[in-house]
Amino acid sequence: MFDYFFAQYHDYPVHEVWLELVGVFFGLCSVWYAKKDNILVFPTGLISTSIYAYLLWQWSLLGDSMINVYYFIMSIYGWYHWTRKKDDVDEFPISLMTKKEKAMAAILFIITVVFVVLVYLYFNKFTSWYSYLDTILTGLFFVGMWLMAKRKIENWIFWIVGDLLSIPLYLAKGYTFTSLQYIVFTIIAVYGYLEWKKILNNNSQQL
Repeated sequence: MFDYFFAQYHDYPVHEVWLELVGVFFGLCSVWYAKKDNILVFPTGLISTSIYAYLLWQWSLLGDSMINVYYFIMSIYGWYHWTRKKDDVDEFPISLMTKKEKAMAAILFIITVVFVVLVYLYFNKFTSWYSYLDTILTGLFFVGMWLMAKRKIENWIFWIVGDLLSIPLYLAKGYTFTSLQYIVFTIIAVYGYLEWKKILNNNSQQL
């Protein structure tokens, strides 16, 4: 069984294996800090996303590569957004999406999927089911990151769905470490949603 899951790494460049391991480590740290509503989610995320933007392009997962570039940019925005305070109180605490934000999320998802489809067509990369799933994942993660930067609790729902779909994708592609990472991501995301919900309820009771 060990050979089934890890034999493919014998043919990979050594630096890519090490980069994947470092990316996994900082990716897990980032999701853990997100669960704890800790601003360290962003600096750890910057390291992980920069590594995966490179690796995913090498692995011909163009949508996921581009989404990691977007994560990098949104991590800088989120880092600034989360530090904003007014009279020592968070100016943007954990909250629920408004109707306007729900509509915007739907629009962002559609635009992202269409854009990624066009990129795949341009590079003639629609060669397997991986490519089609990648386009959906890109839309889910695009919206999830946008909502997390805005500290909306619904971001966890998008992460959970996307993480679950990513597990078989990376396993089938032969990137076992990354697939295992997404199993852990899913577990942390469920607990993250529950923890943010508890914080949101406590904040509501204090008002």
